[in-house]
Amino acid sequence: MTAAMRRGMFVFGLLVLCAAWALLVVENAASFSVHMITHMAVVAGAAPLLALSLSGTRYDRVSTSRLLTPITASLIELVVVWGWHLPALRALSESLPLVRMLEQASFLTAGLILWLSCFGGSGEARDERRLGGTLGLLFTTMHMTLLGALLALSPRPLYGDGLVTCFGTTLSAGEDQQVGGVVMLMVGAAVYLAGGVALLARTLNAPQTTGIKEG
Repeated sequence: MTAAMRRGMFVFGLLVLCAAWALLVVENAASFSVHMITHMAVVAGAAPLLALSLSGTRYDRVSTSRLLTPITASLIELVVVWGWHLPALRALSESLPLVRMLEQASFLTAGLILWLSCFGGSGEARDERRLGGTLGLLFTTMHMTLLGALLALSPRPLYGDGLVTCFGTTLSAGEDQQVGGVVMLMVGAAVYLAGGVALLARTLNAPQTTGIKEG
């Protein structure tokens, strides 16, 4: 990847991140749909772009860590995402701006750790992480899909019971939650699945060494 491509990805990632966080300011932050659109833009939009731009550079500290493997990074993502979607923490995030800032910072951090652990590094180090990265992203797809389905198919709203406004449309709490769950299913799970499939394709297409030396 050329330096110009890295800079372009980094700038684009920052623009996506700024747009996502600006949405929480201009739209109703109490809307679960708005929250989920922002969440997906951060972890499945900005985070992979920023991670790819930093991969293999001196700022890529994740791919050289023995502790932050793709699987452990996926588990960190699971804890962060599922934790912030507990009703009590969701209510705190809606009502307290400082908590909302902490929430968004943790989403970005967990996303960067995951994508860098899967796509980070350079040369042989990157090649060695391909299979682990595939498993990490596919596992993330599974728990994102499960959470999205639970939110979309829940028989009752988990986050309040009144009416909310989302992009000028008034929704009930249940409808708002269903839309948010569908966004997670359609965007989050799809992006992580695409990343896992891309890494799997690289693994299968990588040249194989037989280990036999010519004498």
